[in-house]
Amino acid sequence: MKMSLRWFGPKQDPISLQNIRQIPGVEGVITTLYEKMAGEEWTSEEINSLKKTVEDSGLKILGIESMNISDEIKVGHSLRDLHIERYNKSLARLSDAGIHMVCYNFMTVFDWLRTDLAKVRPDGSTAMAYEQAKVDELDPEKMFENIDQNSNGYMMPGWEPERMAKIKELFELYADIDENKLRENLKYFLEGIMPTCEKYGVKMAVHMDDPSWSIFGLPRIVKNLDDLKIYTELVDSEYNGLTLCTGSLSSSPDNDIPSIIRAMEGKIHFAHVRNTLHTSPGNFEESAHLSRDGSLDMYEIIKALHDINFEGPIRPDHGRAIWGEQSMPGYGLYDRALGSQYLLGLEEAIKKQENLK
Repeated sequence: MKMSLRWFGPKQDPISLQNIRQIPGVEGVITTLYEKMAGEEWTSEEINSLKKTVEDSGLKILGIESMNISDEIKVGHSLRDLHIERYNKSLARLSDAGIHMVCYNFMTVFDWLRTDLAKVRPDGSTAMAYEQAKVDELDPEKMFENIDQNSNGYMMPGWEPERMAKIKELFELYADIDENKLRENLKYFLEGIMPTCEKYGVKMAVHMDDPSWSIFGLPRIVKNLDDLKIYTELVDSEYNGLTLCTGSLSSSPDNDIPSIIRAMEGKIHFAHVRNTLHTSPGNFEESAHLSRDGSLDMYEIIKALHDINFEGPIRPDHGRAIWGEQSMPGYGLYDRALGSQYLLGLEEAIKKQENLK
């Protein structure tokens, strides 16, 4: 596996490439053109400028997260063919720049949801958390205010103010979209881009729904093993695959993540690996990557990835805020750096144990 960190670009991310470069074992970054809106075309000049910035620091771009899918594509709007055409042109240009993996999601209205961006943990660190009772009491139109007021002044990915300003219209747009219709529109999108992916060698890696159940009645179609099997069968192509996100999947304790990894052998193009702590049904908080700090067995997760010969990019996912660091919630430097070392240590031990057999 190729260790990476997510980096939001020079205008958005307070973490420097120089700092990331100093984390042992980190080969590159997962990044994006953060200013681009869904449905817009990415130019070669923009892509190559981003690539040069990263490579000048001594790192590589190991993938893009996210080249977002427009709502017009997700709901089957009349503009979807135009947006798919633009997406195909962008994919070809990424390939020309030597970038061959794109992480995306097909979630409706909200890319992800937490009710607390800085829950204080017993050791004094803070982490993002989710409580279903708080969601049940919230007006969905007020969700952006809740996120924005607790984001330390940063624009949170998936909660861009231009889009959230239209949240009422978004709910109206998705009013007639159920899981079947959303899945049909996902298939249409995949059928529209897979010929380009196959021609240019770009792997598409869908991200799991976060959390893995319906919120405010919105459909969710990438939340468990059954969904993942259906997804990979929508279009039969080696380039149609997954971003295996342990945090999203673990929002539901019913998801056996090592078993899911083994069942999806050959389909996992990218991995987000982190730990979560379940406190009660429907409630969880993000924890340190260390197994005993949460509810997941991180050894078994890395072992499963090793057993299926996963060689793609991996990144430590959301970290805690520690040591007084002020950053975008979940995306500070210190705890993600610690997480990367823990995951690399597990991988090294697993490989050496195997060589002793």
